[in-house]
Amino acid sequence: MATLEQKVSDRSARVGVVGLGYVGLPLARRAIEAGYPVVGIDKYLADERSAELAEAGIRVERSFDSVERCDVVLICVPTPLVDGEQPDVSYITDAAKDIAFNLNSEDMLVVLESTSYPGTTRELLLPLLESAGKRLGRGLFLAYAPERVDPGDGRPDYADIPRVVGGLDEESGRLAAAFYRNLVKEVTLVPTPEVAEMAKLLENIFRAVNIALVNEMSLLCRRMGIDIWDVVGAAATKPFGFMSFKPGPGLGGHCIPVDPFYLAWKAKQYDFYPEFIELAGKINKSMPFHTVQWVSEALNSAGKSKKGSKILVIGVTYKEDVPDTRESPALKIIELLAQRGAEVSYHDPYVESIEIDGLEYRSVPLDPRSVGESDCVLILTAHSGIDLDLIRSAGVLVVDTRNVLRE
Repeated sequence: MATLEQKVSDRSARVGVVGLGYVGLPLARRAIEAGYPVVGIDKYLADERSAELAEAGIRVERSFDSVERCDVVLICVPTPLVDGEQPDVSYITDAAKDIAFNLNSEDMLVVLESTSYPGTTRELLLPLLESAGKRLGRGLFLAYAPERVDPGDGRPDYADIPRVVGGLDEESGRLAAAFYRNLVKEVTLVPTPEVAEMAKLLENIFRAVNIALVNEMSLLCRRMGIDIWDVVGAAATKPFGFMSFKPGPGLGGHCIPVDPFYLAWKAKQYDFYPEFIELAGKINKSMPFHTVQWVSEALNSAGKSKKGSKILVIGVTYKEDVPDTRESPALKIIELLAQRGAEVSYHDPYVESIEIDGLEYRSVPLDPRSVGESDCVLILTAHSGIDLDLIRSAGVLVVDTRNVLRE
């Protein structure tokens, strides 16, 4: 009988991907491309998505029964926040329990890819998996390999993105690294999963902190009458010691607005209060309020008030050319504008409808009528398919947070 190491090496290892969202789906596709037999496991997947993936060659099951036939199981489930700033690891817990209930009698490698606080793999995942009878190093191998997916067009190919892997023991790390080396060109094996977990948080907190810095600079520049975009462009000419970050209406997406709070929560268990990280989070969360204020100032300059004004919002996803509204600042901005009496509509080719504060909004066409009837056009996310020339030619009041147009 072939060992797990042999199966990983010759790509005969049966791979189960738990969670087929923005992380699990491209991972499953890459594993299939690499030659592994793959099954996707997602009990929350809609019927139409399941059929769509089946047509693309990805076998999907809602039951965890297929785990019993897997040699490698990759956990790619959401890790959101609950009650504002508390980590919600319930998806990891549920997945671990289901996997434990269906462990096979042979050796199995389980890898967590979901972003979480340092210690999740060792303190949460390991005890749940060992509850089924297997022990680490004796039939069970466990590692952490943080996802590095960058959604949207024009991003690096999956195989070109380096990966980091940390095993709970030497053999777990070695097996996980061998598996990922068959998927991507470069793999770094670190001593423990805690190192890999912290590295993932550092990557995203680095962006959150620097975005907060440039957002705060943009507020100061606005008050001083200086164009922040000219400032960022000038600073970016320095070929060393500087990285360019752009200001915007706030943070959105699956990682950057969430990950800092995972680390802050864990740090407090060690009587450590990461004030710098928390301050960055507060600055970024305040940006939707500043955006609404900019709209108010623009309307006032035209002799209008927010109350009763028709405001057309362009783009409600958290970034360009992705159909993802998670943590998007656009949702808070629309809520605030509506609460202040504005008549808000939106256009987004990726999002047909959204629900905010109990109200449903549907994307309207971007045409001369919808633009011309607006008192103000607020540009939040400028997807590549949006006709900005139409807005330019309409002669309407524009507030642009993404430097596509000027006020």
